Amino acid sequence: MADAILYVCTTCRRGTNEDPCPGARLMRAIAAREAPAGVEIRGVECLSACSNGCAVALAAPGKWTYLYGGLDPETHADEILRGAALYAASSDGMPPWRERPEIFRRNVIGRTPPLLPAPPAAAPAAEG
Repeated sequence: MADAILYVCTTCRRGTNEDPCPGARLMRAIAAREAPAGVEIRGVECLSACSNGCAVALAAPGKWTYLYGGLDPETHADEILRGAALYAASSDGMPPWRERPEIFRRNVIGRTPPLLPAPPAAAPAAEG
């Protein structure tokens, strides 16, 4: 099982009508490289970051989820995978700031906190 999932928006157009679209080219560039240990790569049809495409997201149980945009399909694949490896190796999804690739420091669109486990079910009230 992977320690993290790298989601790559395959429909990002970055304001162009190119075919294949920039998002599909980014996915192709990432998929052509070896995935870092602990990282599963998944193409998704939309990350709703259209005004910030190309976009990727990193997610894992118990870790912060990050959404990055403004990525270049021709030049950023290696940096994205390096950042994904750091994310997967971190305990909370927040690798040290200075270790993150430049594009991960500058291109954050948003982050969400880890999902918390559901609270335990309340014990039934005693009848009496």
